[in-house]
Amino acid sequence: MSTLAVALTGNPNTGKSTIFNELTGARQKIGNWPGVTVDKKVGYVRHGDRAISIVDLPGTYSVNYRSPEEKIVIDYLMNNKLDMVVDVVDSSNIERNLFLTIQLLEQGIPLLIDLNMQDEAKKRGMHIDLRKLEDAIGMPVVETVGRSHKSTEKLLDVFTDTVMSNYRVSPMVQEHIEKVHEINASTLSAEEKDEKLSELRYALIDQIMAAAVDISHAGPTVSEKIDKYLANGVLALPIFLVILYLVFQITFEWVGVPLQDALDGLINEDFLEWTAGALEDAGVADWMQSLITDGIIAGVGAVVTFVPLIFIMFFLLSFLDGTGYMARIAFIMDPIMRRCGLTGKGIMPLMMGFGCGVPAIMGARALDSEKDRKISILVTPFLTCSAKLPVMALFAAMFFPEQAANVVFAMYILGVVMAIIVAKGLGSTMFKTQGSTFLLELPPYRIPDMKTVLLETWDKGKGYLVKAGTIIFAMSVLIWFLSNFNMGGMTEEMDESFLATLGGWMSNLFALQGFGTWEAGAAVLSGIMAKETVISTIGVLYGVADVSTEAADAIESAGTMMGTGMGTAFTTLSALAFMVFSQLYTPCATALGTIKKEAGGWKWMIFSAVYQFAIAWFVALLVYQGGRLLGFE
Repeated sequence: MSTLAVALTGNPNTGKSTIFNELTGARQKIGNWPGVTVDKKVGYVRHGDRAISIVDLPGTYSVNYRSPEEKIVIDYLMNNKLDMVVDVVDSSNIERNLFLTIQLLEQGIPLLIDLNMQDEAKKRGMHIDLRKLEDAIGMPVVETVGRSHKSTEKLLDVFTDTVMSNYRVSPMVQEHIEKVHEINASTLSAEEKDEKLSELRYALIDQIMAAAVDISHAGPTVSEKIDKYLANGVLALPIFLVILYLVFQITFEWVGVPLQDALDGLINEDFLEWTAGALEDAGVADWMQSLITDGIIAGVGAVVTFVPLIFIMFFLLSFLDGTGYMARIAFIMDPIMRRCGLTGKGIMPLMMGFGCGVPAIMGARALDSEKDRKISILVTPFLTCSAKLPVMALFAAMFFPEQAANVVFAMYILGVVMAIIVAKGLGSTMFKTQGSTFLLELPPYRIPDMKTVLLETWDKGKGYLVKAGTIIFAMSVLIWFLSNFNMGGMTEEMDESFLATLGGWMSNLFALQGFGTWEAGAAVLSGIMAKETVISTIGVLYGVADVSTEAADAIESAGTMMGTGMGTAFTTLSALAFMVFSQLYTPCATALGTIKKEAGGWKWMIFSAVYQFAIAWFVALLVYQGGRLLGFE
């Protein structure tokens, strides 16, 4: 039998993706729709003797071609042969969700209407009569509780047993569609058509609600009660900062660092010792031993040891997103963002920047105005992405062992504050100020679905592992070569190598910032290729033992590292200045290429590279020289 083709559509925050994950599990492929950064999710499942292909379409409130998501949804539904289109509706917000339902029916798309979150609707005191709703619309209606595997499994029976060609819209809906055709065929202006169509749709929604939904006993929701505190004008921002602080404590103190120490010992002690012994016993040439141990294991291993921190951070952020709290952050930040010429919606690409700058830059497409998009693209790289996190974690653990989590938290705050300050400056100078509307749905609070959280964590975190196995591997080999060779061939004196020469040129820029060594210059230079290579370069130049988080104990007790390690290359103040510079300077090569594409030309890419370097240089100068004046050297 042929594969059954199913598409899931619906508003954001209806539990659509949770249903998709419950049905398909790990049997998914995630990519991007052609030409846009919006996720494309396709999953596969077998039910009985039928193979079912399920596409999770982007969440959208309408299909008016006003955003990439809207265009993707309507184009896919209109241009692909589908056996079933499932419209996932949040039962507790059915009135709002029906707007998209009606628009899809107007396009002649038969729908299986899935009333999800019926448990939440009942808690609100709402009663939805499925049969009356089916009669009012004319399409089949089912109910699910998205987080219940038993509930979603029943959908597979519905998929295989329901024949959509047996259904026709109700007379009430058919009359509505005819009126829509009349309005579209008239010579009204676009604005007048939109107004009349909206009035017509809401009138039909009122009729459907009156026929099938009883809200006479509905009271305030639990979410509304919680928002009196978490979205309160006075308490919201302090609570947000406390929650963010707890995320960092969990990542860098309570859970992440112990796991990192264990992995560090496994890679940089046990595995390194075993590999070195095996290579020596096999009679491998000295240069090859050095390449493998001092180059590949030192470089890649230094990056891989931060995997626990990366995954814990992504897990906590995905968990918060699953609770519905992340959407509140945009609402909370709207007053602040408006002061720099943006809206609260502008915080969304910035939040994505905590994962990776590239999709965050591309995510600016969703903003409403060209000014907002350009400003967002140019300030997003200030955020602490997952590639910068290891740099911050390493230096914080080595030079601020008692306050590591607080120092890393401060770096995150510095990135956000600098992004806001620069956005204000750009909005007041390079871009004309113009108003922007801000429409945002606050989804209900709920206990996150752990399967969805874990899948999102893996999807976000695996990119870090892929980089470690590709770009970082290649850069580690390159750094080893540059640090062991010069024009005369292989050299045992690293300060006479190609890398020392290149790093020396770069280090001249940082004499006033306290880290004017060729090693620091080389690390900064390599970071322009990929931020993770700052750590791999340090791993190669200073040796594996010196980048271990256990080095913090040695610094605390002896105040110095062995030989020419990091403990003697940096003071506490110069290390802080280096952290600040690493946080703010030029985006990586991939991000720069994305800026060129998204902002529309080389000039924006060059501007981004130069102005961020200049700001980072100046702020690092203030930190170091200001610290010296205050007696912190």
